[in-house]
Amino acid sequence: MAATKRKRRGGFAVQAKKPKRNEIDAEPPAKRHATAEEVEEEERDRIPGPVCKGKWKNKERILIFSSRGINFRTRHLMQDLRMLMPHSKADTKMDRKDKLFVINEVCEMKNCNKCIYFEAKKKQDLYMWLSNSPHGPSAKFLVQNIHTLAELKMTGNCLKGSRPLLSFDPIIEEDAALVEIGPRFVLNLIKIFQGSFGGPTLYENPHYQSPNMHRRVIRSITAAKYREKQQVKDVQKLRKKEPKTLLPHDPTADVFVTPAEEKPIEIQWVKPEPKVDLKARKKRIYKRQRKMKQRMDSGKTK
Repeated sequence: MAATKRKRRGGFAVQAKKPKRNEIDAEPPAKRHATAEEVEEEERDRIPGPVCKGKWKNKERILIFSSRGINFRTRHLMQDLRMLMPHSKADTKMDRKDKLFVINEVCEMKNCNKCIYFEAKKKQDLYMWLSNSPHGPSAKFLVQNIHTLAELKMTGNCLKGSRPLLSFDPIIEEDAALVEIGPRFVLNLIKIFQGSFGGPTLYENPHYQSPNMHRRVIRSITAAKYREKQQVKDVQKLRKKEPKTLLPHDPTADVFVTPAEEKPIEIQWVKPEPKVDLKARKKRIYKRQRKMKQRMDSGKTK
């Protein structure tokens, strides 16, 4: 039985049977052109088939794990990301000696086509890899200023696994349509690669400065300040050791100097009276009174 199709005006129309090759060859070109136009009009009037009303399932799976040597802050950040993304999967820590291409095999075993990998170096620097496994592209970031959900006390709230939005807008809306819930961290882009965890470089940040270079600049600035202080001290010591240079007397310096009035000199012919010490006098009187009192008491006892 031939399939039927619905038109917009209503009703059903039976699909015409395909003509044979001999019949097509026998038809004139004008009639063949007319039949082609009719078929195009019918295709325009055709109503598309019903859309499947089944529940849409997100088949994207993302692998979130890290290398060895991470600190507690990075571990809490990974737990926050896993809690916010219900389609994420976890794995054990990867050894730092292994190459990054091994992560593509891990993603294949975990049935994941996306990956977030935290790479720790020197127990103080943290790098984040975002990759589309296994064909790429991938990007490498330097992670700075990490604040987890446990640290921040935001006014916003969301259900676990409700897939929150990631916004890069610094202005908070007044109607509270988008409210920050955390976590908060800074991603400094380093490179974008064509492949997954490697390959040709598509973009390189010209303003990127490695953490080692940043620490080196800070140390050089502090060392320069210390050297400058030492040089100032050495110059001060040399100035103290140098003999003082006597400047010649300037005759014009005494033009505005007014001479002071000379006081008459008085000569004392009589010896001045000695000053009376009142404290010593009081002490002597007190001692005398105490001795007299002791004598009187001793006479009464006899």
